[in-house]
Amino acid sequence: MADTTTNTTAPVKSQRENRPPRDDKRGGGFKDVQKEFQEELLWVDRVTRVTAGGRQLRFRASVVIGDGKWTVGFGMGKAGEVVVAIEKAVRDAKKNLLSFSIIDGTIAHDLSASYKAANIFIHPASKGTGLIAGGSARKVFAVAGIKDILAKQRGTTNPITNARVTMKALACLKKVTRTTSKVTVTSPSLVDATPATPPAKKTTKKEE
Repeated sequence: MADTTTNTTAPVKSQRENRPPRDDKRGGGFKDVQKEFQEELLWVDRVTRVTAGGRQLRFRASVVIGDGKWTVGFGMGKAGEVVVAIEKAVRDAKKNLLSFSIIDGTIAHDLSASYKAANIFIHPASKGTGLIAGGSARKVFAVAGIKDILAKQRGTTNPITNARVTMKALACLKKVTRTTSKVTVTSPSLVDATPATPPAKKTTKKEE
């Protein structure tokens, strides 16, 4: 009788299948590049310019940026689209950066400033108080890296004017270095090395 058994052979894997698995980077899109500054949008206005050909509609964006390490900047930009206006505002803010110093997450002393119709009063706060401020001032403090502060705004409610008066107040902040009390320690070796003054000799008169 003929042998009816068939030899089953394992399927041969191709060269592509033998490659080790790798991370599939396709379809995931591009990785987000970490930005140098944190951006906060203050306001977007619609500006209309009247020309001979008609009205031209544009957008004006105001942005405040900061690195969280006591550096902050304010800028504005105009364009026909909102995204382009924000990009111009960020570039303008990078040209007008302001750096200042803080102590324990707050400012060193009281501040007050005036700009046009806006007035602001800023006071240092104890640790754990938080950002007690409103409007544009709160966004400026947040991106600058300030943790605890007290601020009060008076006058206009225009966010651009309030942001400018806040920047003006921070520019008046004095540089304060933390001082430590000096302690003089006398080592025993220095004490022993000092020569002792000999006692004064008593002089007695000889009897005649």
